[in-house]
Amino acid sequence: MNNHKFHMVNNSPWPILTSLSIFTLALGSVKWMHKMEINTLLMGMLLIFLTSFQWWRDITRESTFQGNHNKKIIKMMKWGMMLFILSEILFFTSFFWTFFHMSLSPSIEIGLNWPPMGIEPMKPMGIPLLNTIILISSGISITWAHHSILMKMFNQTISSMMITILLGTYFSMIQLYEYLECSFSISDSVFGSTFFLMTGFHGIHVIIGTMFLITSTIRMKKLHFSSEHMVGFESSAWYWHFVDVVWLMLYISVYWWGM
Repeated sequence: MNNHKFHMVNNSPWPILTSLSIFTLALGSVKWMHKMEINTLLMGMLLIFLTSFQWWRDITRESTFQGNHNKKIIKMMKWGMMLFILSEILFFTSFFWTFFHMSLSPSIEIGLNWPPMGIEPMKPMGIPLLNTIILISSGISITWAHHSILMKMFNQTISSMMITILLGTYFSMIQLYEYLECSFSISDSVFGSTFFLMTGFHGIHVIIGTMFLITSTIRMKKLHFSSEHMVGFESSAWYWHFVDVVWLMLYISVYWWGM
């Protein structure tokens, strides 16, 4: 018997394997960009998918079937998710800092002008506005899901989460179309670099958040959550609201003000 309330995690291979998978992905990305060879990149993506699936499987077993996540552990996991979101906020803050530094005081190398001459920026009232409406709508639907699970209306929870997943997928498809139709590239001065880094990393976060929601929906259908025990769902909802807020800031600063 343990004389404390904390769950001591068993030895797990997934942290080190996930690190190696991310290293393989980074290596594959460099190889793809310089030599146009995609095999290592695809292998890294497959390894990340497999390790993430099995790591989440073990956590689901601990929380749902073994009952190891008591109130103390739940509180710790919530704090861990909040600190993770804080680190993501600081991550995007660096990009916004770069954008405002270059746009408010454009250097002579880009003609003392923002956007630089020769670059035709995206019109904020076109595709960016559509994506803004899509993400705001998804924020409403995930809030509906949260309210439904608190009221123990699980069918409504699943329906609203499916709507959120569809809206997130639609957002990613529209962003891909925007990239294909864009008149400039990431190599077009600091404007192209900041635009594609900020919107691209946000797009990656949308894809990750969509996967998070899909996992929560599957667990909801398997009755893993209740109105008192739903850390996985709450974490995905917090993450999705974070994605929404970052996009609103991107739309206002990059698409509307900075153009």
